[in-house]
Amino acid sequence: MLWKDFDARDRQEIVRHYSPKIKIVASRLKAKLPPSVEMGELLSAGAMGLLEALGRFKAALGIKFETYAESRIKGAMLDDLRRMDWFSRGQRQRVRTLEEATRRIENDSGGPPTLGQLAEATGLSEREVSMGLEALQNQLCLSLDAITENISSYQQNQLDNEPYKSAEFKELVDKLASLIDDLTPREKLVLSLYYGEELNMRETSEVMGITEGRVSQLHSQALARLRQKFKSQYNIEQH
Repeated sequence: MLWKDFDARDRQEIVRHYSPKIKIVASRLKAKLPPSVEMGELLSAGAMGLLEALGRFKAALGIKFETYAESRIKGAMLDDLRRMDWFSRGQRQRVRTLEEATRRIENDSGGPPTLGQLAEATGLSEREVSMGLEALQNQLCLSLDAITENISSYQQNQLDNEPYKSAEFKELVDKLASLIDDLTPREKLVLSLYYGEELNMRETSEVMGITEGRVSQLHSQALARLRQKFKSQYNIEQH
């Protein structure tokens, strides 16, 4: 049964039933985004994702509708974020300045820069540096979400075309796992705490006993390595 087969009352009931799920997914994404992104925008995109799921779901996919719906809800939110320029010009320039300063300091000293060094190199206050690093992490963590969503979409397309032949998807997941295995222990721990345990940057720094700046750096370099390896080795376009 597809969305067009439900009457208006049934449609309202379906949306009402899944509203808590949409809010949960939106809240998790919102925690990784700057204040300029409004919760209402994510909720609206999620609702459209739910409608899309209802219109496209087929039992032959071999997965539960709830699983399919959650994937499309999150996918719609990510699509909407990619269409939005949610970094202000000032934020974008600050992040670019910090990235350039970080590379210079690392090349000169052979080690990661401190907040004080970044502040001195950029002319920003330590608070502005910290905010810039947070913005950079928020931007990068969406990249990992996008990788995950690409895999999920790949799974659905494969199952849609060949309902009982998902070996290619399993191979893809295995390859991603092997990429993660290539990360350093600290990089893997940062990703595990941030995505698995859903800790924020401050909480992750407390667990690991390192500064927030160091957590941000480990997170950034881990995602950069994953994105680059994933794209170059397996020819899957990242957005």
